[in-house]
Amino acid sequence: MVDTYHSDQEKFYYVTEGSFGVVPDSPAMLGHSCSSLDPDINPNNIKVSGTGAIDLVALKRGLRQPLLKIKYPIPSDAPINFLQYVKQELNVSLSLQVLYYKDIFATATDIISLLYKGARFNKASLTCDIDGILECEAEFPAQDVEVTTAKISGASYTEYAGAVSGSESYVKIGGATCERVTSWKLQIDNSCKPVPVIRSVNGHLAKYLTWGKRLLTGELTFEFESKQEADAILADTEQPSLEFGLGGANKVAVEHTKWDDFSLGGKAEDLIYAKVPFMARGPLNIS
Repeated sequence: MVDTYHSDQEKFYYVTEGSFGVVPDSPAMLGHSCSSLDPDINPNNIKVSGTGAIDLVALKRGLRQPLLKIKYPIPSDAPINFLQYVKQELNVSLSLQVLYYKDIFATATDIISLLYKGARFNKASLTCDIDGILECEAEFPAQDVEVTTAKISGASYTEYAGAVSGSESYVKIGGATCERVTSWKLQIDNSCKPVPVIRSVNGHLAKYLTWGKRLLTGELTFEFESKQEADAILADTEQPSLEFGLGGANKVAVEHTKWDDFSLGGKAEDLIYAKVPFMARGPLNIS
């Protein structure tokens, strides 16, 4: 008798699509260990009310909007292999698979597969603390999701390994290394939007999933030993770039940034720290 599934019995994999919404034949699926994995299927049912009844008179299927949210540690052996697809310039759609299974994965039984097709890397929030690891919290809307009881036919499954600690990262402001930062956050929002059309086949699915205006924001936490960020805000100074190390030679950078706020805090027994949110015009570089 099969019992419930546990977090050690779920896996996440992805592959790039050649055509939007089409899973490649015999794909080489690549995976990440995730600290949280939240699949969602929203049929957007249409509620129809009418005269002569206190209850709804009908429920009709609306525009299906599958959504997958994950949080994963940046893997040290391939820090940007997955993250790079958040760049709109690459214009890549993804097939994402969440698998629940019993026994050893290579010979898994009782599989439940959620296969998201036509997915876009809509949001990514990268965080780094000096006493923690680099993590990415991401959100993927998709065109459709398919629920089956098997792995993809002919597919191979490989997982990235390792993690990147905060001590392996760095921060550069305007090209100069800054050694006052204790934590940083970078948020990328691609503002993806599903576009449905009236059609006789699959009318309940979006025909397109378009990129929107990209928003680049974040926050740095400084040990308070300088007032230069406050001075930069008052002087309306634009920083040429902010660059963050992702482990090894990999990095993410945003250009044309401005500090958005400057606040000081700290408990009686703590050091004073400065929290400085920022906004960036872009572009975004991941390499």
